[in-house]
Amino acid sequence: MRKGMLALVVAAVAGGLWWWQQARMARPLTPEVLAARLAVPVAAPLGPVAVYHLGHSLVGRDMLVMLAQMAGHDHASQLGWGSSLKDHWTGDVAGFETENAHANHRPAGAALDSGDYPVVVLTEMVEIRDAIRYHDSARHLARWAARARAARPDVRLYLYETWHNTDDPEGWLQRIDGDGARYWHGDLLAGAMAQQGVGEIYVIPGGPVMAAAVRAIGAGAVPGLTSRDDLFARDVSGAVDTIHVNETGAYLMALTHYAVIYQRSPEGMPHTLTRADGSQWPVLSAETAQALQRIVWQVVSGYGLVGMADG
Repeated sequence: MRKGMLALVVAAVAGGLWWWQQARMARPLTPEVLAARLAVPVAAPLGPVAVYHLGHSLVGRDMLVMLAQMAGHDHASQLGWGSSLKDHWTGDVAGFETENAHANHRPAGAALDSGDYPVVVLTEMVEIRDAIRYHDSARHLARWAARARAARPDVRLYLYETWHNTDDPEGWLQRIDGDGARYWHGDLLAGAMAQQGVGEIYVIPGGPVMAAAVRAIGAGAVPGLTSRDDLFARDVSGAVDTIHVNETGAYLMALTHYAVIYQRSPEGMPHTLTRADGSQWPVLSAETAQALQRIVWQVVSGYGLVGMADG
């Protein structure tokens, strides 16, 4: 009897120890180590590369299709409504059927396990603080990254850094300026990249590009655009959406992805494109497009975490 009880106790302790070891994460990288690791450049693609995107509505189908038209590459995605990386991992994705009802959807697990994608772009839900506090962001970023790298060791991984609501009480620009180093890099990247099997995860600086564009618009440096609202969607009543971009904002983010993934200036990219549903997007003027393209390259080429030799 005692031996049986002892065996049960030993098994329970061993099981608990196993669980604790699996749950435990390595300490996050210091800012200095993180910067040093991401300062090592990676070779630019020689041509179009297939890209997989995992995220939510701030990725958006229109942006992905615009990017594919610019680069001439194949892509697939899994999106949700405000979905965290944890939601995608557990399969609890709000709006799954609606957001993925298109030919370019491929289930995330199968897509990454296939090794078919040389480039994988991951993003986290916002409010980013809530994602970190309640959705264990660094752990799930590490899980997705390690899964992609296990299937394809040479995969290039990116974290798409986004933004939050424009009516944030702390200030929209102020949040973008401060959230990168503290949350996107300091919590997510530093935590995930410290884990075994993850490797390097570079940054696609969507939020910083949005902030730079808004500042340039405010300075009158973007012909045809007069305010931040010109980058954001409107509802049926005409009210401005506080977080989701319109086609111009999607175009700006497509340029940003192109510049980072292909490590070249998006200046000269076409600005006559179609939406995800195949309809024609109202044409931006050449002057507006050129101004946005210059802004993107100024931010990306000087950002430092994007994997470029001069970044």
